[in-house]
Amino acid sequence: MIQAIGLTSVPRRNQPPAVDDLTFEARPGRVTALLGAPGAGKTAALRLILRLDPGRGVALFRGRALDRIPHPTREIGVLLGDVPGHPARTARGHLRMLSAAAGVPAERADEVLDVVGLSGLADQRLGDFSLGMDRRLGLAAALLGDPHTLVLDEPAHDLSPRETAWLHGLLRGYAAQGGAVLVTSRDPIEAARLADQVVTIDHGRLIADQEAAVFAGSRLRPRVAVQSPLANRLAHVLAAEADTARDEVGAPPVEVVHEGGSRICVYGSSCAAVGEAAYRHGILVHRLVEEVADTGPVMPLPRADGRRDTRGTTPGPEATGDVSEALESMNDPSAEPPADPSGEPSTGPAPSAPDAVTRPRPPLPAPGPAWPLRYELYRAMGVRTGWTVAALALTAALLTSVLLARAGALPALRLLTGWPVWLPLPPAAFGAGLLGALAFGQEFRYPALAPDQGTVPRRLSLLGAKLAVTAAAALVLALASIALDAAVLRLLFGGSVTPLAVGWAATLAGGAGLTLGCAWAGLLAAGLFRSTALGLVAVLAVPTVVVPVLGGVLSRPAARSLIGLPERLRSAAVVQWPSGLDQGVSAALRLMSQPIGWALALCLAGLLGAYVLTVFRGRPR
Repeated sequence: MIQAIGLTSVPRRNQPPAVDDLTFEARPGRVTALLGAPGAGKTAALRLILRLDPGRGVALFRGRALDRIPHPTREIGVLLGDVPGHPARTARGHLRMLSAAAGVPAERADEVLDVVGLSGLADQRLGDFSLGMDRRLGLAAALLGDPHTLVLDEPAHDLSPRETAWLHGLLRGYAAQGGAVLVTSRDPIEAARLADQVVTIDHGRLIADQEAAVFAGSRLRPRVAVQSPLANRLAHVLAAEADTARDEVGAPPVEVVHEGGSRICVYGSSCAAVGEAAYRHGILVHRLVEEVADTGPVMPLPRADGRRDTRGTTPGPEATGDVSEALESMNDPSAEPPADPSGEPSTGPAPSAPDAVTRPRPPLPAPGPAWPLRYELYRAMGVRTGWTVAALALTAALLTSVLLARAGALPALRLLTGWPVWLPLPPAAFGAGLLGALAFGQEFRYPALAPDQGTVPRRLSLLGAKLAVTAAAALVLALASIALDAAVLRLLFGGSVTPLAVGWAATLAGGAGLTLGCAWAGLLAAGLFRSTALGLVAVLAVPTVVVPVLGGVLSRPAARSLIGLPERLRSAAVVQWPSGLDQGVSAALRLMSQPIGWALALCLAGLLGAYVLTVFRGRPR
């Protein structure tokens, strides 16, 4: 159940609020339609209910505010607009990524794909989907957490009649099993056909809250639309003849409504009667047509993948029960009214709601994934971008390494990573920096975590998962680049060109540390500035801007005193560590004493501190 009490949006400058003191209920076991013309405030009301926009009032879901629900995605399914998924991601991969965000098993993705009739297109890319398929995928995403409430913003807008009929059947089946459905619509005919309760709003204010039958009887009566330059005179003539006929023979009442300009609508009459009246009085008529309120039933499109529906009825949410039985019980007049999950019948009195809050509330932060590491793995491996970047980086490093070996002797680190003097970073480090920037850059471009807010939550758990996955990818890329270059150089030039026998630990540590630092720098910068391009700029700024500045500082003798630190520590220690550990510590400190090491360390510390500060500043107080 949804209870909206006194919803009022924050007014813009010199404009009335989009939603003004709106109160209504969406009960379980029923479909509630929020009806209004474009700009009436339907979407703004939904965003206030979901706490996406600041405003006043209270919205309760089964008696609880949204911020009191531990896992909102498992209890409330939302579809506002289209699915903002990556065009190269498959439908199954997209839903598995969202299942990790909702904290449900990955197998749930295949279940909801079958529910919405897309199981045959599970491996199809989102960029190839039609509007109807995209809307079905959005419904599948809303059903992932097996919610008790669905909130949908004009789900049938611009759909074909068959897709619309399928959507209506799914929502009716979902409501028949006790779920609460709240949809918005701009079409009165659609609202009367789909909903059990129609809430009409205009300019953000409540106009009517009616049962669907009452609404259809008052708003969808057959009528005759007339356009005439003498509309006022024709309206007077028709009203006078209707009064005379009713007094004489008791004819049904005829209502004439002047809709402005040259248009009038006549209820309770026919085109023939109106035309004859206009002809008798010599009134010119430009247009005379009967407007039918309903176009009749339309055969739904059960599935979008072309497969045969074995269940024999319009599919609904599998996780809440057998939909075919629910549809049969819905058509049975002797069936018991559906009950909500808490056990209350939907026809009973609504529980009392607390008074509306009169102070504006800040919007809730976007929820992060319940399983962040699994979510990040699905995100990173679901598209080919990462694999393409890694392949290009390895190829560029190999070609550059071969050219450097032909040109002459170089240090092992530069030779085995393909890092010439004129290049600011080795190809593997640049590729890792791009992978790190894409980890947040793609998130902000296609915000699967928070499509309704258009932003991505800055959560430390999400940051930790991205750091872990990016670090693993960077280390694999660095070691693969060094191993591949060493093998090819040994094959082409022999063992004299690849001096790995001496200083192999420093070479591997240097390449891996540089690649890892670039990957994390790109990740933190992209997460902080919400842009892939700025993440790459931060990566390139380390060797081109920060290193020259630190180079002069670290060239002083005092800056090089860290090199002999392992020997001094060993001589002062009570317990002597193994001698092999000295080489590793010396190699690490030697890297840290270089300008590029200090530059990466300082940049990572600054970006991480700024990111954490942004996380705490963005939390509501």
